[in-house]
Amino acid sequence: MELEAAKLIAAALALLPIAGVGVGLGLIFSPYNEAVGRNPSATELLDKKFFLTFAFTEALAIFALVVSLVILF
Repeated sequence: MELEAAKLIAAALALLPIAGVGVGLGLIFSPYNEAVGRNPSATELLDKKFFLTFAFTEALAIFALVVSLVILF
């Protein structure tokens, strides 16, 4: 196997955690939307926790992308 082919395969494998991030974001958005729908007055309290968990989860996707790009280039 050539070095370039191995780099492409490794970069693709490094992006696999993004699928888990997608599932995690779905698990974050679903209860948030349900809670806001049931109690709209609690939106301000829920927003703080929601955006914090959203940022941490999205950071994992960005980290996976950076690792993939480091492997590729």
